Amino acid sequence: MKEQIALERLTGLIAFARAGSLGSFTAAARSLGISPSAVSKSVQRLEQQLGVSLLTRTTRSLTLTAEGMELHERALKLLRDAEEIDQAAKAARGEPTGTLRIAASLPIGIHLIGPALPAFRERYPQVSIDLRLDDRLVDVVEQGIDIAVRIGELADSRLIARRLGPLRLGAYASPAYLAKYGTPEHPDDLAEHETVNFRYQSSGQIFRWPFRIGGRETDIVPASHIVVDASEAVVATLAAGGGIGISASLIAAPYVARGELVPILQSFAVERDTINAVWPSSRRNNPAVKAFLEHLRDVAERVIAGSAVS
Repeated sequence: MKEQIALERLTGLIAFARAGSLGSFTAAARSLGISPSAVSKSVQRLEQQLGVSLLTRTTRSLTLTAEGMELHERALKLLRDAEEIDQAAKAARGEPTGTLRIAASLPIGIHLIGPALPAFRERYPQVSIDLRLDDRLVDVVEQGIDIAVRIGELADSRLIARRLGPLRLGAYASPAYLAKYGTPEHPDDLAEHETVNFRYQSSGQIFRWPFRIGGRETDIVPASHIVVDASEAVVATLAAGGGIGISASLIAAPYVARGELVPILQSFAVERDTINAVWPSSRRNNPAVKAFLEHLRDVAERVIAGSAVS
């Protein structure tokens, strides 16, 4: 009986650690690969056993109580230790197996990771993929992510990074729009054209269009009559004849291949930031992580290099 109580308490501490970090039983359940009700019940049993309230529950989120804050960091250490044991066991087996949790933004997921998954699964059928797409920056360690693909430099010392390729930004428009309104030869000419711009969901800021003019990079913000907050919507609007817009070549490449978009002002395009794969140092010996990183590197070389010439 004591052993059962100890096991329940251990399970509850792990569930509490993840729920406290993510602020949601649903998010914690997804991270741990169990049901939200199982997470909730484990935390409730833990609270009963300890005789304290650890989380304040509302209809939308969870917050740590004062007692919960004191225990949360210790519970997180327990969770990390459990995950390290799991990673060590996987490394000992040698063969890629288990569930691989991958996080990326929607465009990266659609145009880079998604197309890479069937061939990877065919080669490693013992590995299941849990791909999570979100334009918000997730905490890879706290959410139990195995690999994330991000744009920009690494700022988290807990992570290891591998460069996959450059992020090339250029101007595009549909053949129909260019036939009707003409093709600009210089960024200054954009003032005479309809433009489609992007707004960041996280900050609400309008995207500043980068161009390399006279050997240096400069930004402009055109007076756009269409502004959207998803990069996929930008290229879809351009393909429908909405005007001229800026897109990453990785996103625009399929439209260019189908003849729906034409790259313009190419001599002024810029390479800004890099596309990186990042993963926790605790995953460095995980066979599935190592296998997918190698696979993703090969895919990225083809996809990013191919899109750069579009």
